[in-house]
Amino acid sequence: MSDRIEKSIDLNAPVERVWRALTDHTEFGEWFRVKLEAPFKPGEVAKGRITYPGYEHLKWEVTVKTMDEPRLFSFTWHPYAIEPGFDYSAEPPTLVEFKLAPKGRGTKLTIVESGFDSLPPQRRPDAMRMNEGGWAEQIKNIKKHVG
Repeated sequence: MSDRIEKSIDLNAPVERVWRALTDHTEFGEWFRVKLEAPFKPGEVAKGRITYPGYEHLKWEVTVKTMDEPRLFSFTWHPYAIEPGFDYSAEPPTLVEFKLAPKGRGTKLTIVESGFDSLPPQRRPDAMRMNEGGWAEQIKNIKKHVG
């Protein structure tokens, strides 16, 4: 089994526009379907609620790691943490990286989520499968969002 999920897309928007869509907490929430409580800050926990239909009861929480404008935005989280009342804090998180590179007048965006091999064996297959599908959907969402 692979330890990572990787998705890339060429966007018809400049790097600065894509950076804003990723790192402005309000814009991020629009395309990612999460309502965040406050702006992203490196080293801090960002919290909110998922707004995707059927998942509105779930909290969304990440720890922002890197905001290296305009090349890299990253955070850690507990993937597919959807069991109500279950405490995932003892599990190691995965690392999500959004890598931006200019490509012509647009941007190449690469999303990498790594660290699945550290998850408990019983959670690993579902987390990989669900996040693989989730990132496929999110890459379409950001493309639509930035135009």
